[in-house]
Amino acid sequence: MSQHSHKEFFVSWEELHRATRELARRQLPAEQWRGVIAVSRGGLVPGAIMARELNLRVVDSVCVRSYVHQTQQADPEMLKDVLATEDGEGFLVVDDLVDTGNTLKFLRKRLPKAKFVTVYAKPDGMPWVDEYEAEVAQDTWIHFPWDMHLHYIDPLAGHDG
Repeated sequence: MSQHSHKEFFVSWEELHRATRELARRQLPAEQWRGVIAVSRGGLVPGAIMARELNLRVVDSVCVRSYVHQTQQADPEMLKDVLATEDGEGFLVVDDLVDTGNTLKFLRKRLPKAKFVTVYAKPDGMPWVDEYEAEVAQDTWIHFPWDMHLHYIDPLAGHDG
């Protein structure tokens, strides 16, 4: 699946932080949570923001490979299991995006009592997430700030002679 055949959505660090903070606000009161489980790699930054905003000190990660480069695998692969809980009770599982839902469907079997939240959600993945901050069209490729490099862009009118 080529990113060029899709619409593109560019997320800045500021926008990601604002959206994740708003998602965290909806998880209050913080006392209901034992900790955060970030889905590596995309959920690591939102997971850290959620932990900070909810003042949670228990932060774990679960490592699942669902993509190879920009192509989604048929079956997710567990690379590192979560250590903080047996069934997810009292934990927020945080990811940057739910696309088709394959990763979260896979993790729900492992952590059935956790609450699953993502910053962004596409329609095919929405049934697998409990809460998200912003909806994105299914055919949109999201460029997260950790995947981009800022560089100079020429003006539309060209260079001065």
